[in-house]
Amino acid sequence: MTIFEAATREKFRYPSTKGLLTTEQLWELPLTAKSGFSLDDVAKAVHAELKAVDTESFVATETNPAKATWETKLEVVKHVIAFRIAEEQAAKAAAAKKLEKEKLIAVLGRKQDAVLENLTEAELLARINNL
Repeated sequence: MTIFEAATREKFRYPSTKGLLTTEQLWELPLTAKSGFSLDDVAKAVHAELKAVDTESFVATETNPAKATWETKLEVVKHVIAFRIAEEQAAKAAAAKKLEKEKLIAVLGRKQDAVLENLTEAELLARINNL
């Protein structure tokens, strides 16, 4: 079972400053925020819950079943964070390419204008008549 199958089948809820969030709501959160309502804050809260249930016992021989649930919740949040970071990096790369293309087009336009400025009157008239 994938982590998202587990998250949807078990109806995972994630702690936040605004209350419990569904798995679907994680995708809508910013990576970081000053308000304390971000994926980073949710990950920290889930990690704290995992640490709380992961206290070592020298008497108990069985592991706490909640530990596996919190581990899966943390994996879901970490996956969403990694995906969102990759999206942001791709968007930045696309914006940089677009800016570079716009600069190149502007330079090309200036060069083409310079070539046209150097044409003789007869060459300009011939080109106009060909249009």
